[in-house]
Amino acid sequence: MGPDYVKIEPKAANNWSTRLEGGLNTDSQDPKTMVAWWKALNDPELSSIEKRAVKGNLELKTARSRIREARAVRGISGAKFFPLLNAGASAEKYDAGENNGNGSENSLYKIGFDAGWELDVFGGIRRLVEAADAKIEVAQNGLHDALVTLQAEVAMNYVEVRTFQRRLTIAETNIRTQKQILELNRSRRKAGLISELAVQESLYTLEHTRSLIPGLQTGLEAAKNRLAILLGETPGSVHGELKSRRLIPVPPAAIAVGVPAETLRRRPDIRQAERNLAAMTAGVGVATADLYPKFRLLGTIGLESISSGDLLTADSRAWSFGPGISWNIFHAGALRQKIKLQSIRQEQSLIQYEKTVLKALEEVENILTAYAKEQQRKELLRAATNAATLAYELSVDLYKAGLVDFDNVLTTQSAMQSLQDKLALSKGSITLNFISLYKALGGGWM
Repeated sequence: MGPDYVKIEPKAANNWSTRLEGGLNTDSQDPKTMVAWWKALNDPELSSIEKRAVKGNLELKTARSRIREARAVRGISGAKFFPLLNAGASAEKYDAGENNGNGSENSLYKIGFDAGWELDVFGGIRRLVEAADAKIEVAQNGLHDALVTLQAEVAMNYVEVRTFQRRLTIAETNIRTQKQILELNRSRRKAGLISELAVQESLYTLEHTRSLIPGLQTGLEAAKNRLAILLGETPGSVHGELKSRRLIPVPPAAIAVGVPAETLRRRPDIRQAERNLAAMTAGVGVATADLYPKFRLLGTIGLESISSGDLLTADSRAWSFGPGISWNIFHAGALRQKIKLQSIRQEQSLIQYEKTVLKALEEVENILTAYAKEQQRKELLRAATNAATLAYELSVDLYKAGLVDFDNVLTTQSAMQSLQDKLALSKGSITLNFISLYKALGGGWM
């Protein structure tokens, strides 16, 4: 009954439309690298945290339970292929009345088995099982999708922790330098070499930098707590192991992204959408089968007696056997509307599948651009930071020699501090884009 499902393959161009730069290339994706892409960052602590997340994350546990649920539904559907056997026993008293009997009370005792078997003549049960099988694969790919998302989120939060730590280190270093400048200006003020204005300018610069620390600490705490939740642990559980400040992990120089077709075949969300379309297609057959008659074989065997004492004797044996048929003759068009409804759901599933494919391609194209362009931005920021640092050092030397005003120191100091922070953010963004890229490519599951 209904249409036979023919597996569809996502359509994709031969190459990415984005120009590949920054170490990106179209070499085929290495399966080992795709399964554990975070190892390319060469951070043992991150690798350890990723393993813990797979064991403890609650979303993964929920996804695994959905697979067990789908398998249970499949078991219920598959049971319809086999006969049903029920056992029962009863004892009753009845009075049929003067007009239907002799007006006396009677007893009836029964023990027996009832059996029934629906013959799947038109394939409705087969379609039901087909849909259940597809739903199991939907749940399995849902687990794979959850795994891809989890491992990306774990890595992102870890990188955010390291980025906040790096920014804190930069701010604290600038605070120490600004304290030295403040003490210098106070000494020069006592000596009458400068006005109070320069002292207050160096003081507000110092206090402004100090004001950045609470915000950075707040962000660091939030990233650590989020990481703990992803591990299925209580907030604060990872604070001890992440207390030591480490550098932001650096992606490898070359990354093989393959071609669009490889990504579309690998992404679990696309597989999930395709399997859901298969389930909805089978559902059309299930609904169509209700238009046709159902054939059953029915039978009973047991013991019946009006006396409890004779119930277990040979003369109490009773049995019946025969075929049965039922046919939904008139339901005011409800059955055909049910078929129409299921066909609409199939159509919606196809649209959702196509939408998932397009969204996947968009996601990869965008992150390819972001990854390459952020590397270019980082190099520009590095050059600007080096220049600003040198300008600041020169301005301090000239200021101490009395050759320039303190305004030069303030200007170069502000520029250097801002560029140092932006450079740290850019380094973190590159690694975050690396993580997003592997997530978009479907990396993180076998």
